[in-house]
Amino acid sequence: MAIERPIGLAALTVLDVSPANQIIVAAEAGYTHVGLRLIPATPTEPVYATVGDTPLIREVERRLKETGIKVLDIEIFRLKPDTRVINFLPVLETGARLGASQVLLAGNDPDRNRLADNFAQLCEIAAPLGIAINIEPMPWTDIPTVNSGVELLKAANQNNQGMIIDPLHFDRGANTLEDLKNVPKDCWRYMQLCDGTKEKPKDTEGLLYQARNYRLSPGRGGIDLVSLLKALPEMPISIECCNDEFALSHSPIERAKMYIEDTKKLLKQVAELND
Repeated sequence: MAIERPIGLAALTVLDVSPANQIIVAAEAGYTHVGLRLIPATPTEPVYATVGDTPLIREVERRLKETGIKVLDIEIFRLKPDTRVINFLPVLETGARLGASQVLLAGNDPDRNRLADNFAQLCEIAAPLGIAINIEPMPWTDIPTVNSGVELLKAANQNNQGMIIDPLHFDRGANTLEDLKNVPKDCWRYMQLCDGTKEKPKDTEGLLYQARNYRLSPGRGGIDLVSLLKALPEMPISIECCNDEFALSHSPIERAKMYIEDTKKLLKQVAELND
């Protein structure tokens, strides 16, 4: 089945390989794009020299050219109370150099006015580079839901702002499919895709564990992905499926292939329902 929309391999899916090798994995597994993690999300993650004119960035450029893979997004930006937005400029410039068009951002500031101001400022410095800034609602952050994300977008009011939905966070948060109608249509730029257990974690520790260590391949869990995909416009997909247990017995390429094959089956199912 021919899939028209771009499908990217998110960094978290193959965090056990370097950014340069991630591109090889994506190409071997049949993806069109990658999402590169230029800023580590946690102190325990591998740290690479991914900002500026480094040997690794030059290697990433070579492999992008050799494989034809494109960069969809860069991550993960966090807006905290002490954030100085201008400090993100070198990361944005590196992303633009690699051809990224999207930034994935988390809101980690309880002061909504300051968060909106910083979000707007980040959009402003990213705009000349051709990059959009996408807030990702996560239940343990200060933007926990789609509706709180909509409030942030309204307050910031930037042409290059957006929202990204992660099915795991959407399902675990206080969200409904109706809430998606509140998001301005021009703020949908790309989405993530994964699955999760039908039973939802009861605390933040459980939410974080599943988000970082126990996601399931699209269509192999208990989240109603069909209804979610039907409720969203067609847009590029970034597959974010990290699973520590599965990674012990399967290579990065094997995992990436399974995830994209499952995604294509799911998209075919949605397309048939829409016919």
